Amino acid sequence: MRKLPIITLRNLVIERQKCIGLQFDPSAPIQTLVQSLGDVQWSESYGMYYLPKSDDALTKVFDTFRGIAWVNCRYFFRNRPLREEGQAEDLSPIRRRANETSPLPACPEEYIRLLEIKRYSLSTARAYTFLFSEFMAFFRDKDLAEINENDIRTYLMHVVRQGKSASRQNQVINAIKFYYEQVLEMPQRFYVIERPIKDKKLPLVLSEEEVSKLISATKNLKHKAILVTIYSCGLRLSELLELKITDIQSDRGLILVRNGKGRKDRTTILSPTTLDLLRKYYLDFRPVEYLFEGTPGKPYSARSVQSILKRALKAAGIRKTASVHTLRHSFATHLLESG
Repeated sequence: MRKLPIITLRNLVIERQKCIGLQFDPSAPIQTLVQSLGDVQWSESYGMYYLPKSDDALTKVFDTFRGIAWVNCRYFFRNRPLREEGQAEDLSPIRRRANETSPLPACPEEYIRLLEIKRYSLSTARAYTFLFSEFMAFFRDKDLAEINENDIRTYLMHVVRQGKSASRQNQVINAIKFYYEQVLEMPQRFYVIERPIKDKKLPLVLSEEEVSKLISATKNLKHKAILVTIYSCGLRLSELLELKITDIQSDRGLILVRNGKGRKDRTTILSPTTLDLLRKYYLDFRPVEYLFEGTPGKPYSARSVQSILKRALKAAGIRKTASVHTLRHSFATHLLESG
């Protein structure tokens, strides 16, 4: 069977106009057919031919190369489903920040609105809008629609020179891509950008002895219940704060974790010792809806939990710079070590 050459379609924006990029290995017959499409030009910046984007132009590309070359549309058409498992988020805090006096330009309203429609979490939306505002500030005197991929590469090099982490660099790329690919509906634009490789460092872990000292040093019953629940159930901070009384399945020895990472539900183990502690805590504090509440019916704050851990580390004489997430890593490590 004859193997057909491949022409890959790319989304380009050239002089503020949406274009169809045609990327293929050098071939005189294919090049002749490309030039027969009409209104085709060569881009030195992208190293490929392109023509103005329209339904008619796209149809002509398919008709011209049918049976002659395989047209690869993998990078051209949008194929991103709505995050159905996500919950609607109120992004009014981001809008208020955008309206406040700030040295950074306000993130476009259509950017924030699409984050809401696609049900991005508040923390992700905060990061994206802030990073995109920094991007806008870098090109303050330039229209966003006029910024091309070469400009974006220049900006990313600027971020790298600032010494930002690989994780931060990836977030910057995602925030920029969200605007051009999602807001402006230019999916999979042609970025000649290599994503940074994240450092694979081992997470900080507390020993079982250190965890025991940490818990023993915490005298407040509520604070102790919080730290024990995070550690013994392997919870993320956000998961702990969202726990409701009805999520404690004491008869099964499980805790139902709703909307964990990736908006997924799961169950985790609930030991008899932890259950006994939670029962004592419940009888003393009588939470209304959430397992740990700041005010009746309202979840405890993340900052309060972080402060609890900080005080416990100091009281236990542990000098490691541990975070709440360290308890989760410690939980997983201790399970592995015990087989």
